[in-house]
Amino acid sequence: MTPKFSRDLLYNSRIIDTYVKLVKRHHPEVDTGLALTFAGMRGYEVADQSHWFTQQQIDRFYEKIVMLTGNPRIAREAGRYAASVEAIGAMRQYILGLVGPAHAFGLIRNASSKFTRSALYQSKRLSDHSVEVVVSPYAGIEEKKFQCENRIGFFEAVGMMFNDNMPVIEHPECLFDGGRHCRYIISWRRSSADWWSKTRDISAIALAGACGAAALWDPLLAARTLVPASAAIVAGFTCMAKAKENRELQRSHENLFDSSEKLIEQMNINYSNSLMNNEIGQAISAPTDVDEILANVLQVLENRLDFDRGMILLADREQNELLFRTGFGYSQEQLATLNSISFHLNKPGSRGVFVVAYHEQRPFLVDDVSELKDKLSQRSYSLIEKLGARSFICCPIICEGQSIGLLAVDNLQSKRPLQQSDVSLLMGIAPMLGISIRNADLLNTKERLFHSTLEVLAATIDARDPLTAGHSKQVTEYAIGICQTLNVSDEETERIRVASLLHDYGKIGVPDNILKKQGRLTEEEYDIVKTHTSKTQSILEGINFEGIYHNIPAIAGAHHENIDGSGYPRGLKGDDIPLGALVIAVADFFEAITSKRHYREPMPTEIAYQLLRQHSGTRFDSQIVEAFIRYHQKQQYPHLIDDHGRPKRVACRTDVSLRTNSRASKGLSEDLSTQGMFVSVPEPIQEGTIIRLHFTLPGLETNPIEALAKIVWTNNSCKKAKPDFPAGNGVHFTRMEKPAEQALYNYIERMQKGLLH
Repeated sequence: MTPKFSRDLLYNSRIIDTYVKLVKRHHPEVDTGLALTFAGMRGYEVADQSHWFTQQQIDRFYEKIVMLTGNPRIAREAGRYAASVEAIGAMRQYILGLVGPAHAFGLIRNASSKFTRSALYQSKRLSDHSVEVVVSPYAGIEEKKFQCENRIGFFEAVGMMFNDNMPVIEHPECLFDGGRHCRYIISWRRSSADWWSKTRDISAIALAGACGAAALWDPLLAARTLVPASAAIVAGFTCMAKAKENRELQRSHENLFDSSEKLIEQMNINYSNSLMNNEIGQAISAPTDVDEILANVLQVLENRLDFDRGMILLADREQNELLFRTGFGYSQEQLATLNSISFHLNKPGSRGVFVVAYHEQRPFLVDDVSELKDKLSQRSYSLIEKLGARSFICCPIICEGQSIGLLAVDNLQSKRPLQQSDVSLLMGIAPMLGISIRNADLLNTKERLFHSTLEVLAATIDARDPLTAGHSKQVTEYAIGICQTLNVSDEETERIRVASLLHDYGKIGVPDNILKKQGRLTEEEYDIVKTHTSKTQSILEGINFEGIYHNIPAIAGAHHENIDGSGYPRGLKGDDIPLGALVIAVADFFEAITSKRHYREPMPTEIAYQLLRQHSGTRFDSQIVEAFIRYHQKQQYPHLIDDHGRPKRVACRTDVSLRTNSRASKGLSEDLSTQGMFVSVPEPIQEGTIIRLHFTLPGLETNPIEALAKIVWTNNSCKKAKPDFPAGNGVHFTRMEKPAEQALYNYIERMQKGLLH
């Protein structure tokens, strides 16, 4: 009777999983994904133990895997592997070890239903050391001969769990030789303990009969000689049987102990590998920089795997050379050597293992590097000696069928021999690494294309007028400088950078006769120019900005909004204006007034600073204004600005006269910077007062310095902003003529160099 199930889905995914594991272990160079794709299978389906496949899928998978491995006996080998500890697990082997072969084959009917729905499995014990297994396909199902071979391999493996000798499998009837079903007779040798026990039993019966007959003939002789001798013989056989039984029990215990040890070891390996896969997934999921991905993956390999050293090499863009990118476990001298060399990929006749592995896309496990001496160039072998390598594994990093690099490991200190399982493990990691590298390259290419497109768009607007050429690029540079000074996040800075490049794109809709007009604009013309902000936002909203770039249209469209609500196009105020728009507003204003225009000459830097401060708190955000000035001064006079963006101060004791609208006073300066000074006075002036300063610079033959300034902090008996200073005021320069400003900067620079005292 055919059981109730979908007639198409006959074979559990664990059957295919066994083939995949076998191929990865013994043929790591083979890409099992090709066989899965050919059969219409997916990796996640094979990993799902509740998934089932059709007969056609099984046939196509087998056909492809034989072609890829070149092994026509792989079905029988997969059957043997299915009952191995690697395939069924140490725990199942441990349990099977307790029941014996007869019981194990007796369980086959129930066990088979978990793997196949194509046939009915029936078993019958023929003797203590033999069973018969009959496999009968259900009606309408046509199995293939390789599946019969697979079953024989599995039966052989089950028998060998209990005995080192291969069981004898007779196959008197086969479906594929015209039989109604496949019938297998499986037998195995008796144990030596059984043989001695049986010999003892037969001997006891024979000797008992002999003793009885002797007693009838000569009772005395039987009692004195034959009975004791018979008892001794039977006791000897019993002792021998017991000794063999104890030895077999001891061996069984040892096997069970080994199985439990392997179970614990395998559990630890599986746990470590699971953690490693998870950590590698995390290491390659977020970063978009190739070097960061490589460093993260190598860190996981160093922490999780038992290798002393490892390295990753990648091919250059032209695929002419393999170049060292990162590694662990090497000395500084060895790292310097690796960074200074390359492996030529297009050199005719190159025999290097790395080059061959790269081109042939297969791994190598070299047990003894001395065997390579006659096969490598002197340069390559000298490198191996310099690195101190004795044995190593190298695996190609492949993505979409193309080699892109190599992953190599070796052991130097631990002396642990490298194994084929290490190759399989690394060959499982390498494709993930390859995909991540390729994705990072694609993302970086996409990002470069995106940014170059933005720069071209910005340049097309600026190029309409030679006087505004480079305006958007300069505004972007200023905006980034402001963000860095204010410690704005990288994400927000990038958003502001892109919005800065495109902030004037709406000017594409402003006529040339207005945009390039010589002289001032009329009110009507200015209203037309003002429409460029809303046009910018409208045009940019037509671009599919995603992720961190989603609000770029709103930022670019609001760069003429003012803090007090007097700006355009919407009259936004305060916190309603995006941070990016406030930054661009300051950068755009400064770049515009310090550049030549059709209707005026460029404005001096100090006047531009004054205008920014004059509009601070009304048009512009005061923090952004001061951040920009600090940034700009550091760019112009980097040696006069400290690491925190503040002007460097120098000692300067000189007489200073201070004049307000109501009074004049004299004081003595304590220190000096490009932006202000501290003046000690008997009666400090109130904070916020605008004053006029007059002082000379000691040691320089220059005209006295005159400047407008503002009292920004006070030291007096009630309030001491700086306890170490005497009574007086901190003043901030608000306006200074260019010659005086230059003299001030020269004085501070010479003081820093120790040219003045």
